[in-house]
Amino acid sequence: MHSFLIGLQFLTRIRLVNQTEWTAEDFGRSTRFFPLVGLVLGICYASAAWLLVYTKGLFGMQALPTALLLILPLVLTGGLHADGFMDTADGVFSGRERERKLEIMKDSRVGSFGVVSFVLLMFVQFSLLFDMHPLLLVPALFVMPIIGRLAMVLAVSCFPYARKDGVGKTFADMGDRRTVVIAALTTTALVLPWGTLAAAALVLGTAFALLFCSAMTKILGGVTGDVYGAATVLTETLVLAVFSLASTHPNVWGILWK
Repeated sequence: MHSFLIGLQFLTRIRLVNQTEWTAEDFGRSTRFFPLVGLVLGICYASAAWLLVYTKGLFGMQALPTALLLILPLVLTGGLHADGFMDTADGVFSGRERERKLEIMKDSRVGSFGVVSFVLLMFVQFSLLFDMHPLLLVPALFVMPIIGRLAMVLAVSCFPYARKDGVGKTFADMGDRRTVVIAALTTTALVLPWGTLAAAALVLGTAFALLFCSAMTKILGGVTGDVYGAATVLTETLVLAVFSLASTHPNVWGILWK
């Protein structure tokens, strides 16, 4: 429980208990509980989606509820993963040598590549949410953060850390096969009850996270804390894409929604 609360406090702005004393072991062990952190976020996102879907019909608005659903993850996570995504974009797209890319990613300032990439990502996510069938919004937003946190666990545990030190290395040092198994079983138990469409999102999200981190390892010589964040938000976007694309074929998702 202690490690879960540490993970919740680190990855979100949600404070069930204010943790002030963290050991490196507790910090690293929290990795296996990341999907449970995703569960907490998923409950918040799905509840907001349920509320906004019904108020949308009441007030006749479409774009505003979608924008609020887009903003909510940034508020609840403090933009942590979005910051990692932007830093990764700055480094990877800089065209510099590996060491210089890592230096750029470590810089707290956001560059033009990061800003442009994030704006484009927000446009894509907005479009996916806007086009999604209302009946799929709740399950999509429930499983999205859970699968996204599994992607982070895979990045932490299955790939070498690119730097000699850093906050992310604390997680990487504790990431092992047991961590992956616990996180994978937890994610599977939470996602599969939502049907075949959710299962498809889980499979595709897992495959994407592994391919993305493999590509980053080739470019950077490993992964970093910023890559953890990038893997999370990109995997979440893929999950939204699965549900949104299914929305355009009601006969298909009607069969999968079982």
